[in-house]
Amino acid sequence: MSLRNQIAFLAALLLATLADAQNPYRLKPGAQGKVCLECHLDIEDELKLASVHSPLRSGECADCHNPHASSHGQLLASDTDTICADCHADVIPDESVSVHQTVIEDGCVTCHDPHAAENANNLLATGNQLCFSCHEAMATDLEAREFQHSPVEDSCLTCHDPHASTKEEFLLKSETGSLCGDCHDAGRSSFINRHMGYPVGQSRCSSCHDPHGSDTSGILLAEVHEPLTRRMCNQCHREAGSADALATKSAGQELCRGCHSSLFNRTLARDRIHWPVGQQDGCLTCHSPHASTEKGLLVEPTKVLCAECHRESVERQETSFAKHTPVADGDCSACHAPHAADNVFLMATANSIEQCATCHDWQSHSSHPIGPGVVDLRNPNLTVDCLSCHRSHGSPFRALSHLDPDGELCVQCHEQLAR
Repeated sequence: MSLRNQIAFLAALLLATLADAQNPYRLKPGAQGKVCLECHLDIEDELKLASVHSPLRSGECADCHNPHASSHGQLLASDTDTICADCHADVIPDESVSVHQTVIEDGCVTCHDPHAAENANNLLATGNQLCFSCHEAMATDLEAREFQHSPVEDSCLTCHDPHASTKEEFLLKSETGSLCGDCHDAGRSSFINRHMGYPVGQSRCSSCHDPHGSDTSGILLAEVHEPLTRRMCNQCHREAGSADALATKSAGQELCRGCHSSLFNRTLARDRIHWPVGQQDGCLTCHSPHASTEKGLLVEPTKVLCAECHRESVERQETSFAKHTPVADGDCSACHAPHAADNVFLMATANSIEQCATCHDWQSHSSHPIGPGVVDLRNPNLTVDCLSCHRSHGSPFRALSHLDPDGELCVQCHEQLAR
């Protein structure tokens, strides 16, 4: 074969290979869209909508569907997200800091119609209506707020990327200071005066303000540290005109102790201290120095905050058949002192009987003897109390029992009753 014929053969082979790649099912010319529409008449109506997915518009149904058979619903060639990613691989960048949970767990079709829609980008609904279909609690909360942040009323996408962010958590399009600076000029005299002359332009604005809405003027968070309320920033920070104005006058506990000395004295007088209290960051491990949505200026809801260190206890509760109400409600301080106590496990009272009795009238539900005079038959060094039979954070058995209370639990002590 001559060189020219070899080149021609290779060119033809390459073209055939490309054709197979573009038409893997070897459908006849024009067969894809036309043939499908002969049966799927409803698709013709979708083609009339304002936004049509490009493969459908060009009649390339086999880009997503297998025309013969599939192990996926609706004859999809693969799972939905894999199909979408073939064309939209850049939607979730590899260096993303935060990714929309819906994209990860529920997939693209939660927000987009794979064929067509009346809304741009094939979205199932417009603007905030789509976001609030999942974030119902936020929508309800915002409706009740006296002051709403105007961008929220316009569109969630003013600040958030709907898929992923390479800049910031919470899907924010850029770092908080920079994002807020798009609308709020930190150089304006009114801005400077409102912030007592402190250079907060590149600070994390959400440490004081609720970015969605609030019942407090200036959309401040619900719980505000008293020095901030009184516009006394220099009580903790250096003077506004100094070179390091945002630096605190002292670090960690020493700064907080200036105002909360009585609390510190009571805490340090206890036999057992909660370890975060003794850390370098001290109070800031759990509390916000400026403002918070939580009572006591906690940085997160109690259940979430405590789970950062005590994950095992919280997860046991989540997976348990019987759940202890205070743990389920995130009210850890119902039983434990958050700063310090004289009792083991930072229990708020001296023993479990006394602690449990704050909610449970144990005398009315059991005649089993308990108390300091009742020796635990399993260990003569222990006495019988509520925790001898019940677990405090959750159990696979009813009544928060350690074992099946209909037999297995009792025979741990009463061996003569075992069957």
